[in-house]
Amino acid sequence: MNAAEREALLDEGTIGLVGRVVDSSNATFVVEVTRGDDYTWAIYKPESGERPLWDFDPGLYKRERAAYLLDSALGWGLVPPTVIRADAPLGIGSLQWFIECDPAVHYFTLLRQAPETHDRLRRLAAFDVVSNNTDRKGGHVLRDEAGDIWAIDHGLCFAAGFKLRTVIWDFAGDAVDPEVLADIAPLADAVPDEIAELLDEREVRALRRRAQRLLDAGILPIDTTGRAWPWPLV
Repeated sequence: MNAAEREALLDEGTIGLVGRVVDSSNATFVVEVTRGDDYTWAIYKPESGERPLWDFDPGLYKRERAAYLLDSALGWGLVPPTVIRADAPLGIGSLQWFIECDPAVHYFTLLRQAPETHDRLRRLAAFDVVSNNTDRKGGHVLRDEAGDIWAIDHGLCFAAGFKLRTVIWDFAGDAVDPEVLADIAPLADAVPDEIAELLDEREVRALRRRAQRLLDAGILPIDTTGRAWPWPLV
């Protein structure tokens, strides 16, 4: 299936609970989604299972969807298809295509053992700058059975204040590929409506500013504080 077909299955399929992801900070579930002969697992994050946060309003599921829409607008194929379902078993939440992968493979192992993925990881670093990801752990970077790199867990993105927290600092100061900058450039002028309607006005303006700053700098940012890391790291 292509991305559009996967998104349609998530949007229209019947959802059945399979089990809970027990080590997640918010309630997260594996579900099965079926539509006729089509079938997949997906990751379901209901709003009802979100822990209250002082710096993010309820509705983190909207940010999961916004991250997918941002990735789609950029054309990078980093974020698995993600939809919002109001009719899910535990109420409204995000539904994301399940990535079959080896959990022992993550950002740190790819960095050391798979140099062929480094350009993809640099692109992900740029994505996290633009989306203002405050929680890019190593385990949020997956490699599927075909060797493709995926990025998951984007509920803590798009804050108005810049507070990037990520493990991807190994490429800090590297020049951003001109093709990547060309993809980002339209965001400095306007944020697609589908994304904007999931954020507030301050967050939309901040997204445009981050895109412009990355265009102006032309390099991936450098952490001068030593504190811009998530915990745990994986």
